[in-house]
Amino acid sequence: MTGAPVTPASTPTVPLAGRDVARVGYGAMQLTHGGHVAPETAVALLRQAAGSGVNHIDTAWFYGAGSCNALIREALAPYPENLVVATKLGADNTADGGLVPAQRPEELRRQVEANLASLGVERLDVVYLRRLDFAPGIIAEGEQKVDLDDQLAELSALREAGKIRSIALSNVDAGQLRQALPVGIEAVQNVYNLLNRGTEPVLEACREHGVAWIPYFPLGSAFSGQRKVTEDATVLAVARELGATPSQVGLAWLLAHYARTLLIPGTASADHLTENLAAADVELGPDAMARLDASAG
Repeated sequence: MTGAPVTPASTPTVPLAGRDVARVGYGAMQLTHGGHVAPETAVALLRQAAGSGVNHIDTAWFYGAGSCNALIREALAPYPENLVVATKLGADNTADGGLVPAQRPEELRRQVEANLASLGVERLDVVYLRRLDFAPGIIAEGEQKVDLDDQLAELSALREAGKIRSIALSNVDAGQLRQALPVGIEAVQNVYNLLNRGTEPVLEACREHGVAWIPYFPLGSAFSGQRKVTEDATVLAVARELGATPSQVGLAWLLAHYARTLLIPGTASADHLTENLAAADVELGPDAMARLDASAG
């Protein structure tokens, strides 16, 4: 390969909620999803992440009806000053472990209070409003189809009251992002990866306005019917050439794609956590980037 390398390490941190956070963080959903991770294993994994320099953790009250937040609290409280814990609103748990929409302003307020209590904090660092207008995930219907401005007004009031620091959006289109910008939007979390670039217009809007971009399902997901980035022929070839893993190549491509990208790959494996964090040091040269960019989106 020729030319200067594209190195994510050249921008090792991104501002988020008033702190500079490492560009590879940790998504905690897998710690409670499916119920297959023992609590002591989850706590050890969170402490390993923090000890490895992770200072951005993504969670939600509806990850196990507060149980994921409880694990984060057990593992990391009292929280380091540089740690950002981001959470999401917009859904609630059912008795059988499923999810239902919870989009109404009064429901958002209750979820903020539940997050505060379960995390054991007085103010939430980043709160994502998870819209349910389109897949992946459940879709809002009937009285759960709530006007975005009404939701933003409630979150703005909660921010004014000191209960949240920063407002963010998840699962939105570019028009919704632009509609919300006057309120002050910290970040956007949408599905996006090398092989699924359907929300590219939202990423472009983030670039235009300097909003942090947090792609979820960064390596695809068989669970959601997406192709797995780690099985793509180009990714496999680049990984062999660089002596990296396919996961690291897929994550490095995202980091090199926009300087304000933050990653929150989730895992229940200590080895995979170490592998994911090392993606921040993978350098993709111009030739590799061009080949990856040309992969089917």
